[in-house]
Parts: sequence; C-alpha cells; structure tokens
Amino acid sequence: MGLPGWIGTKYAKVVRLSRLFDLVEEHILDKYMKDAERDALKLDNRGPLRFGVDGRLDTGIAEAFSEYGFYVFENVIKPVELEDLRDDIARALARAPVGPNSRLDCNGDSSIGADLPGPSFSFARPLSDPLGGTDMYQGRHPVKMVEHKPERGAPEHTVELLLNVLRLLDSCLRLYGHPEILRLAENLLGPDFLPFNENIFVKEPGLGAAVAWHQDGTTHWNNPDRDELSHGYNNQVQVYDYSAENALWVLPGSHRLGKVDIRARLAGTESDRLPGAVPILCGAGDISICNRQAVHGSFPNCSADRRWSITYGFLPRDRVVGVTTKKLDGSLRTYDDRWVSERAEMIPLAVDARRQRYPDERNYRYQPTLGLEAENMWNEQARERIKIYHLQNVHI
Repeated sequence: MGLPGWIGTKYAKVVRLSRLFDLVEEHILDKYMKDAERDALKLDNRGPLRFGVDGRLDTGIAEAFSEYGFYVFENVIKPVELEDLRDDIARALARAPVGPNSRLDCNGDSSIGADLPGPSFSFARPLSDPLGGTDMYQGRHPVKMVEHKPERGAPEHTVELLLNVLRLLDSCLRLYGHPEILRLAENLLGPDFLPFNENIFVKEPGLGAAVAWHQDGTTHWNNPDRDELSHGYNNQVQVYDYSAENALWVLPGSHRLGKVDIRARLAGTESDRLPGAVPILCGAGDISICNRQAVHGSFPNCSADRRWSITYGFLPRDRVVGVTTKKLDGSLRTYDDRWVSERAEMIPLAVDARRQRYPDERNYRYQPTLGLEAENMWNEQARERIKIYHLQNVHI
C-alpha cells in the first residue's frame, strides 16, 4: 500500500531540499578548495632541492621553510625509484590483513608483518575521522572532521596506515638513505639529527579516512627555550600526483604560534574548513616537508585519486636525549643516549642498503656513526636485527 498523497508530497520535498543542501555544501567546499589551491601556489616555497658548493642548504629555501612551516621539493625521486616504491607498496597492501582484528590476508595466508610485535597496519572506516574529537593521542585532534558516506559496496574498513615500513619494504629502507634528504635533515637540525617514526598514509579514492587538524609536537610547548624546530619536522615522499581534495593541508606560519587553539579557530565556521589553511600540492616524485609544530590535517578522500605518502621525520638530538615525556599512548618514556643511538642505527643501515642498489650515487655520511660502517652493513643479519626497531620509536 502506498503512502497517503500528502505524506508522499512532503517526503519528496524533504528529499529535494536535502539534495539542494548537499549541492550548496558541495559548491562551498569546492570554492574553499579552489581558493586555497590558488593561495598555496602563490607562496614561494616550492622548487628543486638546492645546496651551495659548501654543502649548505640554499638560504632562500631555509627562509621560506622558516616563514611558512612547509616546503615542496620537486622531482627529487627519480622515475625508476618511484616505480620501485609503487610496486613494493602495492605488494604490501595486497597482503594486508582483511580487517583490524585479523592476521590473515584476503587469500587466507598470514599477512605481511604478522610475525612482528605490534600491528603493521592501522584501519579506519571509509571516509571517517577516527581521531578528531577523541582523547586518543593525548587529545591532540580536538575537532572532528566532517565524515562522508562511502559508495554502496565499500568495505567495512580501509587501510589507513602501513607501519614498520623500514622493516617490511626494502624500497622504503633504501629511500630512507637518500643522500639529499639526509643532507637536508643535517642542514636543518644539525649533524646529529635523530629519526623518530616511519609509516605510509594510505588514502584510497572514495575510501581514505581524514586526519583531523592537529599539531604533532607534545613535549616542548612550555619549554622556555623552545624554537621553531624543537619538535622537528616530517618528510612526505609523494608516490602519485595529489590535488587539494586528497592532499595534506597546513596553516602557514602556525609553527611560530605555540600551542594553537584549533577549536577556537573553527568556532563559527560550522564546518571543518580551517580558515587560512592551504593544501600541500605535490606531483609524483616530489617531497614535502612540514614543521611538526604547524597545524595540519587532511579531509576524507572523496576524490577519484589515491594518495600514498611515505612519511617519516627527524628530530634535533638535544631536544630528545635526557627528556622524559608521554608517548602518544600516554606511557612515560625517558630517552637516554643508548635508546636514541640504537634507534638512529636505521640511518647508516639505510645508507648501505641504498649503496648496494645505487652504487654510482654519492653516499651520505651520518656523523654519529662515522667509522662504524662495518657494523652497519645491510644484509640478512641486519634484517633480523631490526625486526623490532619500531618498538624504539621516539615521540616528543
């Protein structure tokens, strides 16, 4: 039996109004992204990675990074290495667990990384925001992003992060030893810079989850001698071309503002569109760097394009050694010299792995391990040695 006429008419009006509202919202969001994309391209913080004859980072790059808190280095990764990375990541994702509570892949075999302690994959509901407005990660994501409804037939969960990548993917280990990326870290943080964490953000088209607006740093906000790089910076190696729809976004200059009240900045907007933020627009093979004190985040990937971002970063040693802090899970940790030195061994191992693959390339020389090259050669013994390297990640 059909609905009475007046009910059917009212229901039809509600549907039409709902669709009209969606179209208006879509238009507003589209304008917000196009305006922000235009603003991003006006900034003078993109171009090749340049060093002087003395090995020092080009002063214009250093000044722009200091002003905006992020920079895009174009065409750093050569096509042959880029293809290697794509193939390796695709193979890993094909062997991902079928869900967050499984250790089996889609073929019923043991998933990649299942033999390692702790998870090697992080999952989220498609087009959701798993962190915003929660107490997770010390509550550093205070406002929830707008979530979207995926297309019919979407999986219940989608891979959000691929973890432990230096152990699981040889291509990522070799990338970690890239001489120009490491020279950049030395220029920005000093020759005894330290690593802290590595992963790959996986944002598949129509599925990828949001990362709510946040600042990465958690330790030094009230330190009287805090400076712009007290919490270090992140690298993102971009595997595909990205647009405003699926890119990482950042609030330029926010790394200089201390702890930002993100909730207050979004008050009155009635949305997750942070005023003044811009997308970090990149092509395949570009590398972006972002100050960990800058406000940044990303929207759910409603676009038709995927984003795989190989993400890792570096910290200034003097902001880590001897520091007691809460890790992201809330546990306390004091980072003594032994802890950070063992974690930093991933750098010379990566340099040697890269040397073996690219013998004609000039190797980077990591100052803290000079003279210890024989102890840090990449081989099967080293592979076993780093099986639990990720348990010594550093978070400040």
